[in-house]
Amino acid sequence: MRIVFTGGGTLGSVTPLVAAAAELRRLDPGVRLDWIGTRTGPEAGVVAAAGIDFHAISSGKLRRYFSFANFIDPFRIAAGFFQALGLLGRLRPDAVVSAGGFVAVPAVWAAAVRRIPVHVHQEDIRPGLANKLTAPFAASVSVAFESSLKDFAGRHPVWTGNPVRAELFTGSRQEARRLFGLEEGTPTVLVIGGGTGAGSLNELVRKALPGLIPAVQVLHLTGRGKLAPPADAPSRYRQIEFLGDDMRHAYAAADLVVTRAGMGVLTELAALGLPAVIVPMPDSHQEDNAAFFGRAGAAEIVSEKSTFSKAFAEAIVRLAGDRPRLDALRAAMSRLNRPDAASAVARMIMAAARRAGRS
Repeated sequence: MRIVFTGGGTLGSVTPLVAAAAELRRLDPGVRLDWIGTRTGPEAGVVAAAGIDFHAISSGKLRRYFSFANFIDPFRIAAGFFQALGLLGRLRPDAVVSAGGFVAVPAVWAAAVRRIPVHVHQEDIRPGLANKLTAPFAASVSVAFESSLKDFAGRHPVWTGNPVRAELFTGSRQEARRLFGLEEGTPTVLVIGGGTGAGSLNELVRKALPGLIPAVQVLHLTGRGKLAPPADAPSRYRQIEFLGDDMRHAYAAADLVVTRAGMGVLTELAALGLPAVIVPMPDSHQEDNAAFFGRAGAAEIVSEKSTFSKAFAEAIVRLAGDRPRLDALRAAMSRLNRPDAASAVARMIMAAARRAGRS
């Protein structure tokens, strides 16, 4: 059996599929795996680390707002479609799998033309444009949250949960102290700016440092190309662009996580039972993701538009020192986890290929 995954540009559409790919290998050690992604996104390194062959194609962003790039990107999407068409002709996969991301659109369309079964996974609360454009070609659809079933009613979706990488459960707090120079006994706040970085969140954290550092230590993942060390960076502040395998240790060290509302990260936090402060990207699908976790009592939600650095620092310090509140957030986070998600999605992928008689 040969499976081609597609997604990228950001890591949100990548990490759940990497987890599903690992489960596919467990279920079928002979499976061959490939990935179609972007030329410039952060996914190539993650995919390579997972031992999956990576192939880049042209891609253009699908925007629902005005931009001069909208006049150019349709040509990039068309180029990506023909590149994917040729690539799939050479690889001859049994199924193509997407979890969204703009690079997935031409790849799934090419799979449809070649009559290759497609599996689409929906991880966000609100379907993105990429999944709306690709779901009509899907042989099967899985969703991370029960509320998303209605959005794919005509495709017989299955509520599986969101796959999480098994290696994240092997992190060591002691190893994290060694790797990142963390103090023992001081609360650790892990800030996740995302695979491509969240510039405004990064800046909010840096401005809040004077109020944070007396009480906590901060491990700040800025995203690639987003390092900006303060001139007088305190010893309790560590900046790192990106973590691969060592991300498990960063999670193990965290007493509290500050993050955007990408569902890949949020479901990892749910799987690990980590309390969080979520700062969703304004005016985006992330606000729906954050609201869901807030209603479940699994995280505290901070609006970037109405938060100043001093108030932000005070809120983080107060929460980091409130053990009963942290415990309540952990418990609520854990209740949102579906531990069998990777297996459920992997089995749906295998079934899609087998139903079509291609393996």
